[in-house]
Amino acid sequence: MRLPIAILFLAGCAPATAPAVSPAPAPSSATAESLALPTSVRWTRGSAEHRMLFEQVYAGATRALDSLVRAQDVGEWAVILDADETIIDNSEYQRRRALLDSGFTASSWSAWVAERAATTLPGARQFLSHVRDRGGRVVIVTNRTQAECPDTRANLEALELATDLVLCRVDGPQGSDKNARFAAVQSGNAAVGFPPMNVLLWVGDNIQDFPALTQAARDAGPEVISLFGRRYFILPNPMYGSWDR
Repeated sequence: MRLPIAILFLAGCAPATAPAVSPAPAPSSATAESLALPTSVRWTRGSAEHRMLFEQVYAGATRALDSLVRAQDVGEWAVILDADETIIDNSEYQRRRALLDSGFTASSWSAWVAERAATTLPGARQFLSHVRDRGGRVVIVTNRTQAECPDTRANLEALELATDLVLCRVDGPQGSDKNARFAAVQSGNAAVGFPPMNVLLWVGDNIQDFPALTQAARDAGPEVISLFGRRYFILPNPMYGSWDR
């Protein structure tokens, strides 16, 4: 018996049985761990933007240095840089503390420093080598403690980061203020046998890594702002800093 054409057409248009939907794969342990971290740590450790910003700032510092160094004598000028989150990366410490749901403590930080496990940040090694190649000296002014200084120097040396002088925080209530150490480098009182230096550039991740500046610089006028990108070069650090206090 021949079926009516309309019945055949409808049969042909009937939907097929829907395929079974597989459940979404569970996130890997690494992905789950990453998502548990603060956004600031995730950005620092994994974003393309972090790397490109560091490369960009150090490239700009290199160009500025090359324009300033033409009138300088070899060995009589220097660049001052911070250490943490400027030339070396401590985001692994921040990752560990976040997974413990705990913040900074002096004891955990000292243990991290003793590991000598900080890694090199993008652009830093090349920039330090360029300073040396042009006849300058590399001075690191860090707020790591005097007790942490030997491990800090060893970490920098293991990473082949060229430095001529590492000045750690001095004891006392004002020991974290870097201005006295900046002045000592310029006057020749920073270390025995280290001559006065004409400091051409400062590089850091905190506004206090630059002479006489604090968070009040957010209201600074053009005479201060104009120094950035010319003599002062600042790097991004969303994990911690004087802004957080």
